[in-house]
Amino acid sequence: MFQDAQSAIAIGAPLGLALTAFACALALGKAVAAAMEATARQPEAATKILINMMAGCALIEALALYALVFCNGLLGKF
Repeated sequence: MFQDAQSAIAIGAPLGLALTAFACALALGKAVAAAMEATARQPEAATKILINMMAGCALIEALALYALVFCNGLLGKF
């Protein structure tokens, strides 16, 4: 299907990045929705819930950034 490894990387790297971005978006949506539901159930624990949600969101965003750096490295953009 592909003539060489470079063409496979040229097609596969952006597709992998798109899949990672989509998965991160779903994970962020689920995390924020769960945090809002937990805050609605226990308003007195809103600060702790917010701190934990922000830590989780930062890790999810880091995954997307790592995928971006990895794909750019594969494509030789550095």
